[in-house]
Amino acid sequence: MLITGVEIGLDQAADLRIVGGRIVDMALRLVRNIDEPCIDGRGCVVLPGLHDHHMHLLALAAARTSVRCGPPEINSADALAKTLADAVKRQPAGVRGIAYHEGEGATIDRHWLDRVCGDTPVRIQHRSGRLWILNSRALAGLRIDGAWPEGAERSADGALTGRFYHVDAWLREHLPVMPPLLQPVSVELASYGITGVTDAGPENDSAVLDLLAAAQARGELHQRVLLMGTADLPFRDSAPLTTGPHKIYLREPELPDFDALCAVIRATHARGRNVAFHCVTRTELQVALTALDVSGALSGDRIEHASIADAAAIEQIAALKLTVVTQPNFIYERGDQYLRQVESDDVSALYRGASFLRAGVHLAAGTDAPFGDPDPWLAIRSAINRRTRAGDVLDASEVLTPEQALALFLGAADKPAQIRTLDVGAQADLCLLRGSWRDILNDPTRERVRLTLRGGEIIWRAGA
Repeated sequence: MLITGVEIGLDQAADLRIVGGRIVDMALRLVRNIDEPCIDGRGCVVLPGLHDHHMHLLALAAARTSVRCGPPEINSADALAKTLADAVKRQPAGVRGIAYHEGEGATIDRHWLDRVCGDTPVRIQHRSGRLWILNSRALAGLRIDGAWPEGAERSADGALTGRFYHVDAWLREHLPVMPPLLQPVSVELASYGITGVTDAGPENDSAVLDLLAAAQARGELHQRVLLMGTADLPFRDSAPLTTGPHKIYLREPELPDFDALCAVIRATHARGRNVAFHCVTRTELQVALTALDVSGALSGDRIEHASIADAAAIEQIAALKLTVVTQPNFIYERGDQYLRQVESDDVSALYRGASFLRAGVHLAAGTDAPFGDPDPWLAIRSAINRRTRAGDVLDASEVLTPEQALALFLGAADKPAQIRTLDVGAQADLCLLRGSWRDILNDPTRERVRLTLRGGEIIWRAGA
């Protein structure tokens, strides 16, 4: 395949030849071979395909057939009640809700859902991903062959409230569902120019590994995948599906024994595998950094989110040579709520950008989809302007340049801050964007994506 006349940098034009899934030649002018497929790239910029460094594939696929139950569309208990009442009319067999957040409304439980949804089985996931809420009919449908899990909340009289914390694996086992369709989500991601993703699920196991591998083999999942997961996730290093760090999900109310945590880090490193810590509070981040300092950090260890990071934490992250994977899209999506509900000292430390780079921290980004919008261009714009949905700016000192923001999604899967370049021999994972480099930097939007290729094969074309 020959791609002609594309910009590969500011005021730099070239033709690219792709053979066997890799770029084999680059020059200002290449002669087309007989019968060689050709794409006229004039008027386009070509980039390495974007990589979302933190998302949840199966949850995103499930979310696409679910009912949205949170901000900005739903911001009160009355609005949620109306949304669910309408949903059960359309889906009497059962409703799955996502993105619920208490906001200014009441905290809901099984009894609230019973009043609104009647006999239709309903289960709703909190925006954080940490909590599921089931009504009585959904509870009755669980296949219980033993005790309720520890995360099953009970009222003062011992009755189940329908609220389940951190029991996703248990719910999957006791409320079996058909695996969600991955092809529509894969096409959606390709339309953004995404050729690879890192699935950051802490409970990803061999079953998820097999499911994703089968979807790729059937041609339903086009992206390359780096899969995080449990400590015993099977090792796999053959593209397009590889295994990555052991995901350690810290939760401030139930932090693990520190010595045991250090032992887990050492054991993981001894197997030649990295760790990735989920950290959304100051305390969680400090526990992770202290444990890595005591145990010894390994190149490639990661901090996911680093939602609140003060100057001391940033300095320690830099000293340990850790990679931070942030979500600048939350500045836009949740910024107005942060300004209302987060302590002022914490607001200035939220989802920082420039401070990490000034300190020499390896920085990359993901969208955390479906808990965030999967459009990486939204995250890129948010990193540049740091504007909330209402237009307020969340700490202008943390803005990134357009080049820095774009680079957050151009890193290698296993080395997120190592920017992939267009070189002879590189994988032909590419996206073509309408406009010049200056156009892209001034107005980075998903609408510019014209063509997405993975391994030299077109996986999405605008208008197709």
